[in-house]
Amino acid sequence: MKLARPRTTLAVGATAAAAVAALATLTPAASATPDRAAPQAPAPAHPAAHRTKPTVVLVHGAFADASGWEATVNRLRRDGYPVRAVANPLRGLDHDAAYVTGLLKSIKGPKIVVGHSYGGAVITNAAASVPDVRALVYVAAFVPDTGESLGSLLEEHADPTVPALPQQTFTYTRPDNTTGTDVFLDPARFRAAFAADVPAREADFMAASQRPIAVEVFGQPTKEAAWKKLPSWALVATQDQAIPPSLERFMARRAGAHITEVRSSHAAMVSNPEAVTRLVQQADRATRRP
Repeated sequence: MKLARPRTTLAVGATAAAAVAALATLTPAASATPDRAAPQAPAPAHPAAHRTKPTVVLVHGAFADASGWEATVNRLRRDGYPVRAVANPLRGLDHDAAYVTGLLKSIKGPKIVVGHSYGGAVITNAAASVPDVRALVYVAAFVPDTGESLGSLLEEHADPTVPALPQQTFTYTRPDNTTGTDVFLDPARFRAAFAADVPAREADFMAASQRPIAVEVFGQPTKEAAWKKLPSWALVATQDQAIPPSLERFMARRAGAHITEVRSSHAAMVSNPEAVTRLVQQADRATRRP
């Protein structure tokens, strides 16, 4: 997300077969007529006939929380996907990536990992050491390479048509008596900067409930780039006023992602959940294994 200086912020058939078998034991012909073969339950279907869909793990970014994925979660669940919407700590890239890595490892089976905004940087680092992640999906997101920080990307790919974010800061004392600084967006200007195509009432709630992010997030370099070994899909929000669309496009192309461009604000998962859902479905179909 583009910042004003200083840059402190940026964004099941065995069950059926068992039931038939149980009914067969109750059939009179099975016991009253010894010279007749008892009815046989059909053989269980081959496991491939009932493919288990991957768990979709959704990671939000700065100035947001997991509730922003609600419409996407509802659509994915209707389509049969298990879904987890993660509460990203927003305490630092190293910290957040380690947290998400641990969570991913706790979820059994194949996974598709989705990141919005700063969440894209988190999944880029977090998914690299989780062997059963099939694909990455980036939604109006940072897709950093090894050694890059969010701040450096914003500096090197500045876009004068995208204004600085209306960030504000506050400090607090940590339990160890050190001082922490968090960044949030001016609630009065939140909608224009973050969610211009979201209904005003909803955007106002997003502004009031936004989660601040630790200032050090944006200077920490990426340690691992999972997109170098995993296929990726990316949604570029062409009306984004938080991360320049040109930067989103550059990062997605560099990662070799399958790109979809959508006329959307930065809050694409809120205003365009159908597009996000389609990207996940595309990633699933393309990485489906027998």
